Amino acid sequence: MEPSRGAVAGGGRRWGDAEAEAEEGRRAEEGGEVSLREWLDRPGRAVEASECVHVFRQVAEAVAVAHAQGVAVGSARPSCFVVSPPFARVAFIESASGSDASGSCSGSDASEDADPDASPPRRCDGAARGEDRAGKTFPLKSVLAMELNWYTSPEEAEDSGESGSTFASDVYRLGVLLFELFCTFETIEEKMRAMANLRHRVLPPQLLLKWPKEASFCQLLMHPAPETRPKMSEVLQSEFLNQSRNSLEEREAALRLREEIEEQELLLDFLKQLQKRKQDIADNLQDTVAFLSSDINEVLHQQSALGGQFVNFSSDLDKEVCSETAEDQSDCGSRKRFRPELEGVDMEEQNRSVEEGSRTVPSSELIQESVLSKSSRLMKNFKKLETAYFLTRSKLAKQVGNQISSCHQVAKRTGSAIGTEGSSIDNFPLERQYGRRQRSWVNSFLEGLCKYLSFSKLNVRAELKQCDLLNSSNLVCSVGFDRDKEFFATAGVNKKIKVFEYNMIVNEHRDIHYPVVEMSNRSKLSCICWNSYMKSHIASSDFEGIVQVWDVTRSQVFVDMREHERRVWSVDFSIVDPTKLVSGSDDGSVKLWDMNQAGSTGTIRTRANVCSVQFQPDTARSIAIGSADHKIYCYDLRNIRAPYCTLVGHTKTVSYVKYLDASTIVSASTDNSLKLWDLSMSPGRIIDSPIQTFTGHTNTKNFVGLSISDGYIATGSETNEVFVYHKEFPMPVLAYKFSVADPISGQEIDDPTQFISCVCWRGQSSTLLSANSSGNIKILEMD
Repeated sequence: MEPSRGAVAGGGRRWGDAEAEAEEGRRAEEGGEVSLREWLDRPGRAVEASECVHVFRQVAEAVAVAHAQGVAVGSARPSCFVVSPPFARVAFIESASGSDASGSCSGSDASEDADPDASPPRRCDGAARGEDRAGKTFPLKSVLAMELNWYTSPEEAEDSGESGSTFASDVYRLGVLLFELFCTFETIEEKMRAMANLRHRVLPPQLLLKWPKEASFCQLLMHPAPETRPKMSEVLQSEFLNQSRNSLEEREAALRLREEIEEQELLLDFLKQLQKRKQDIADNLQDTVAFLSSDINEVLHQQSALGGQFVNFSSDLDKEVCSETAEDQSDCGSRKRFRPELEGVDMEEQNRSVEEGSRTVPSSELIQESVLSKSSRLMKNFKKLETAYFLTRSKLAKQVGNQISSCHQVAKRTGSAIGTEGSSIDNFPLERQYGRRQRSWVNSFLEGLCKYLSFSKLNVRAELKQCDLLNSSNLVCSVGFDRDKEFFATAGVNKKIKVFEYNMIVNEHRDIHYPVVEMSNRSKLSCICWNSYMKSHIASSDFEGIVQVWDVTRSQVFVDMREHERRVWSVDFSIVDPTKLVSGSDDGSVKLWDMNQAGSTGTIRTRANVCSVQFQPDTARSIAIGSADHKIYCYDLRNIRAPYCTLVGHTKTVSYVKYLDASTIVSASTDNSLKLWDLSMSPGRIIDSPIQTFTGHTNTKNFVGLSISDGYIATGSETNEVFVYHKEFPMPVLAYKFSVADPISGQEIDDPTQFISCVCWRGQSSTLLSANSSGNIKILEMD
């Protein structure tokens, strides 16, 4: 490698520049050429006799060719040669057609008083046998200066280079090269001392002990008397070079063979890896086909069981249709007899009735038409349904675990998906249990599939038109229906609770819709919740941490609760016990309230802001809490010291929690996902695996609403869209985007600042009430 002047002056540093060494190592790894100087001085170079002799012979042959042409080389130094791995091929990078007094292969004046502090020069290109050779590297100037001194013969030093290089001085340089090939050093100081001793033909003891023949030949080549040095023809014919030629050829053959073996091993490894991957794919595909066949057989079995019952119902239904058609035709005849003045009209009606009767479609054909209608939508969403099918099916496989593997082994022995022959008595309970789970799964997926295909779009049934729609403080934070679904209320940052009559909004077309009741609050409102028993009671929470219960008929507050220290995000009445109320706040506490008592009845302290609370639907003793620490906590109110269950899986704030049923929870988070949790899944205190994750909407920073009805899950999006999911599938079933109109031109525009802020189903119906951040409220209907 190339030492810098700094390395010489520094004392004790490793031989070579770190960056240059790294560059040389990189080029060596890539199979590129390196300077013979770099090759000699690379750190940790191991001396291999055959390789060193091979390099020496190639340099000697190049010098011999020049001598045969009557030319003294003068620059037979390592910096003027490059080495190409893997067989150490040596190439001369300066034309041998002539020599100069300086002997510099770079064409530059590399004098001994070169600037020691000069920065490392860029690599330059040289010429080889009269042709340009791009990409060849040269050592640093300081190394060139030292190398020039090392490779100057005694007669050249005495003559100061005036008479030029001679054949004998070229032989002397070969001796110096041979010394460098077989002698390595740890530091530049060691090398400089050894090279200084070499001028007096004093060789290191380790070289004399380990390489005596090489040391002897080196001293012969560096004899102080030029006439005593051997000629180049004698050097090439010497026993020293010819003895190792055969071993070198054998080494090269061995290296080539090793390379070929390594290449074959590499190809073999690649083919084996490819075979393994494809085999894994084939195994997975075989398993997939197996459980598809299993599910098909199960559906066919259920279909055949239903088919026998349908035949009887179908024939009776067809008879009823035909009977009704005949009666209609008879009635037409009767009307004709009793009302002769309308004979022409009756004849037309009779003809139409006959035509309609002839077009009466049997119930089986009606089923086919219904299937075709749904099939078109199924094909449009085939990829999504396929993904949902395999995702849900894989969960069944995980639940059954080793039992499914046993069933598959039986299937392989019997040639069917589920073993029916060759199964032992011991396998019968296993197959029966697997069959029950499979039927349950198939029925569950079928229910979800039907729900998914039941509706194709969300239509706007009505839009609430308010006079203050252009008000900048119209963000609606919460909406909700009363006990009988006759009225709905809205609340938000305008500090007002507005109550509207549903039928009036839907059935009466007005320019402006006015609320039947409007109640004003001191602070911005965050949440409202109707009482499930007292129709006129509605609870609210606001940004000042106050929880209130309003009497809508009187338009006034009758319960005022002020124990929270910061903003309250959520409030909820118990369905089972309408006197119980719960609230969650930014102060990290959940307060339990009883309408018949003054003050809270209990407080749950958490470590983070509470964003959502809800009572379990079938009891007033359990609640779920959505927290800013990304977790959901379930508490038994008889022991509020610690949650009985913690749901872990979201990566950001949990903004909403809703019970789907007594043991299933849906959570929303600002990590762009909803998750479905089964509380009966794990007997432990922590559940970290949701049974479903719903993605498709965008939610990274705002509260966008969450509502559940009959397995359908509605939520908003920061793209100003409403999304509807079904509990069985992770992708959206329906979506609707709120249009934004320019207040001046009336043209539709895209406003990225608007988002859906809340949603609420109207009971278990297909009607959805939704509002966005600009106060736009729409009643949507699944169609």
